[in-house]
Amino acid sequence: MNKSPDLDPLAVEPPSEALPTRLKELALLFLKLGAIGFGGPQAHIAMIHDEAVVRRGWMKEEQFLEGVAICEMLPGPASTQTGIYTGYLRAGQLGALVAGLCFIAPAFFIVLGLSWAYFRFQGVPQIEDLFLGISPVVIAIIFGFCWKLSKKAIKDWQGVAIAIAVLILSLAFRVNILLLFLLASLAGLALYRPTTPPPAGPSARTSAWLAPLWPIAQGWPHLLANVTAEPLAASGFWGLDRIQNYFLPLTTFFLKTGAFIFGGGLVIIPLLETAVVNDFQWMTRDQFIDGVALGELTPGPVVITAAFVGYKVAGAVGALVATIAIFTPSFLFIMFASPFLLRLRQNPWVKSALKGVLPAALGAIAAAAVPLAAAALIQPTLPRTIVAITVGLAALVALIRFRRPTWQLVPAGAIAGLIAGAIV
Repeated sequence: MNKSPDLDPLAVEPPSEALPTRLKELALLFLKLGAIGFGGPQAHIAMIHDEAVVRRGWMKEEQFLEGVAICEMLPGPASTQTGIYTGYLRAGQLGALVAGLCFIAPAFFIVLGLSWAYFRFQGVPQIEDLFLGISPVVIAIIFGFCWKLSKKAIKDWQGVAIAIAVLILSLAFRVNILLLFLLASLAGLALYRPTTPPPAGPSARTSAWLAPLWPIAQGWPHLLANVTAEPLAASGFWGLDRIQNYFLPLTTFFLKTGAFIFGGGLVIIPLLETAVVNDFQWMTRDQFIDGVALGELTPGPVVITAAFVGYKVAGAVGALVATIAIFTPSFLFIMFASPFLLRLRQNPWVKSALKGVLPAALGAIAAAAVPLAAAALIQPTLPRTIVAITVGLAALVALIRFRRPTWQLVPAGAIAGLIAGAIV
């Protein structure tokens, strides 16, 4: 069952090349894009468009835009899903699998190597100086993302109210993030209720689409939070001594996380920070910020931070398990639900629900950024604190005012931290 999908009215013309040839082309292309894909999700999507539409003519412009629209609607990293969608149109389900895996693989191996080096040399003064500059840059990236997301998500006072409510409930009362997303989607249905009656059929009621999220939001966090209550030491490289105990927690948690990353890859931050720092105590807040920094430093989606967490918990095997789990929902959405999602995207009830979820994502990210900023900017000495604040503000200005890409800011922060650390 590997036929090219029927996406009427944007039907895919049958390719003339044999399936093995198409799969090889997809593998080579997405390995390349995964290795050079710096600049964030919009840059990734632009690269895929240039290669698949402009240079190779694998699909029509309308087909590509329709795919991007689907991926933007779904939870998960939109750029990775666009790659999976491209492979799906080119070579069916096998093509989707090959394109997605090849796009993710370079970033995974880079993060795996950096994770080993980070935990192997943690505590070395030069490494601490590096992250004196890197961590404030990550905080600037998070707040810069909040600024950009606010322009997309906040259209009226109702959106402002949802964002502020989620910010307060998450920051002050530690309400479960997934529960807040569910409530925000219901608020979106109430506040932005469509004026036209819902269409008939199984996708007509968004409430039915959202209903399965309730037991997930309520039950899974409590189930997983009981796994460990003690701070976790770093695993050995392979993690074979730990994976038996942590395979199920890692798999279940990252599957859940991959299914709820609405609004962009950085929405992973509040979901991960609450769980891995506060609930599971798999790592400290400083380690978590550094892991996000490594994710920003590599090509590919920032969601690859999951590999850093998995490595800390159960070594290279844990990193692989976490990575597979967090990306699995993206593969399933595109490979098995694309025709349905094309219809669902036009559903006014789904659009109304998402109008509530996007401001909630903004509030959740801002709430997570506050304690992370405190951990990154407040240093043991006043001079180092001044350095951290200065680097963070400079990075924020460079990001918003001059629109510098994040992959340039992170190394610049590292250099600034090394220089300042040697002085102060």
